[in-house]
Amino acid sequence: MLNRTYEDIVAAAGSRYSPASPCERLDLVESAEGQSVVVGKPCDVAATVNASRIRPELGEKVGLKIGIFCAGTPSTRGTEEAIRQLSVEPSDVQRLDYRGYGWPGRFRIRTKQGETKSLSYEESWGQTLQKHRQWRCMICPDHTGEFADISVGDPWYRQIRDGEPGRSLVVIRTEAGRAALHSALRDGALEGDTIPLERLPQSQPQLAHTRGAVWARVLTMRLAGLKTPSFVGLPSVRAWLRLSIRAKASSVIGTLKRIRRRRLREPESSRHQEAIARQEVR
Repeated sequence: MLNRTYEDIVAAAGSRYSPASPCERLDLVESAEGQSVVVGKPCDVAATVNASRIRPELGEKVGLKIGIFCAGTPSTRGTEEAIRQLSVEPSDVQRLDYRGYGWPGRFRIRTKQGETKSLSYEESWGQTLQKHRQWRCMICPDHTGEFADISVGDPWYRQIRDGEPGRSLVVIRTEAGRAALHSALRDGALEGDTIPLERLPQSQPQLAHTRGAVWARVLTMRLAGLKTPSFVGLPSVRAWLRLSIRAKASSVIGTLKRIRRRRLREPESSRHQEAIARQEVR
């Protein structure tokens, strides 16, 4: 979707812990009259960069790339499970907010009957949604949008007070990103201050561990004879070497278990058809 007005942009704001594929409509960016800002998960930004290399017309129209910190995308089934925890069927939901109304915000639904129910961030993401992350996310080494001009995420480096207004950690990654951010600060569109670089790993303390674990997961898949992605410019070996012996073993043994449990040796098409059949039975 290409948002062209301030109202559309504000209406589209907010967290989405569900499948999204913005790169399917990069043709809207390519055919736009002027340059556009592409906002997406780290994988979406990386895909935009790669697409721009083979489609120069698209590259000329991408004025800025904003990446959102991402710990993985849960399936739609995860959202349905969270809704049912509130004793509501998904078909009865009129509005859903994964977060908001404070920081980190609550998973909040409004039913067609006008009733509002909610779960805490820990209950929704921590206990339910993250269990439904797709396997592709489990072997992704980029959770902070390293190919973006600007990447944005939650600064979890300190305790968050109840009802605290939201704040974002903004990482400048290119000169285009620096120019855009400084322009927004000068114009008053944003308010912010510089913080020490070490706040990045402190804000996302699991990122270094995750990158190391990803290296072991991919290697284990290769040794098991499965096809694996190739990552360029995302060094992970050193991160794996810094893991504890227990974490190293867990990344290997856990992958072997997931290969069996998620049936990764089977074609994706057969697993997809089975999932559709389960939904139809339900």
